[in-house]
Amino acid sequence: MKQTKALSLDFNKTIVLTRLLWVVAFTGLTFLGAKIEIPTEPVPYTLQTMFVLLSAAFLGPYLGALSQFIYLALGSAGLPVFAGPIAGFSKLLGPTGGYLLAFPISAFVVGYLVKFKNSYWWIAFSMFCGLILIFAFGTIQLNLVLIHNWGEAIKSGFLIFSFWDLLKLFASASIYASLKRFYK
Repeated sequence: MKQTKALSLDFNKTIVLTRLLWVVAFTGLTFLGAKIEIPTEPVPYTLQTMFVLLSAAFLGPYLGALSQFIYLALGSAGLPVFAGPIAGFSKLLGPTGGYLLAFPISAFVVGYLVKFKNSYWWIAFSMFCGLILIFAFGTIQLNLVLIHNWGEAIKSGFLIFSFWDLLKLFASASIYASLKRFYK
């Protein structure tokens, strides 16, 4: 009986450690996605959102959001994990901060929605909802901090990215649909 209980505790520690490693891995992938950048003004093209969506789908709402909170905490602390040359908390208050601040919210929503159905189109729809949240928060802050014209903010903070982010959305949904059977 004691041996069974000890094995159970070791198994639980292994599960917690494995989940923690996945959280850290997706935090790192979001960082790498920020460094794959095409610099444009006022918002660069990056692969960050792809990894936000994948973290949510693979890790679920809580751990997906946690991976993004850790990413924001590292960047807020001054580590150069964000796109561009600026690091630190001021990045979250700047023109692109709304996009970043939406990462954990988006991850939570996508992770929550993905659990309801197993079809490719539901996964894509869930990720689309997450992207809309990122772009809504991002465009609002971009307008309030920098542009001060809703039409221009929507054009340069959302519409310019539509095609690029639809590609990332379908790539993310395809990656998740292909790999989910291997991930438990």
